[in-house]
Amino acid sequence: MRQVALVTGGSRGMGRQMALAFAKAGADVVVASRKLENCQSVVAEIEAIGRQGLAYSCHLGHWGEIEGLVDAAYEKFGRVDVLVNNAGIQHVATVQDFPVERWDAIIAINLSSAFHTTRLALP
Repeated sequence: MRQVALVTGGSRGMGRQMALAFAKAGADVVVASRKLENCQSVVAEIEAIGRQGLAYSCHLGHWGEIEGLVDAAYEKFGRVDVLVNNAGIQHVATVQDFPVERWDAIIAINLSSAFHTTRLALP
């Protein structure tokens, strides 16, 4: 049985490399990020390897969109065997200059979305 990997932040950088590595290892891969076109590009590479992919656009700071991501993964592949919570954002500033709104966004993407995605993908 082929494994299914779901990689958030999978359209570029380390996420893209992990998505391709899972495909090369024989897995089907769900590639998720905010920009659908970038996800589709990675899925084309996955399919060129001979594996199935699913491109899915969502903003991980919006929990309702995470539910749609996990639902789409289960609808297409029937399960998620590996979850890589790779999506993240950053902001560089001194504490005095760090906008509170940006801090909240970082916590929402880097921590809360990983918790919520894991919670939804487990069943």
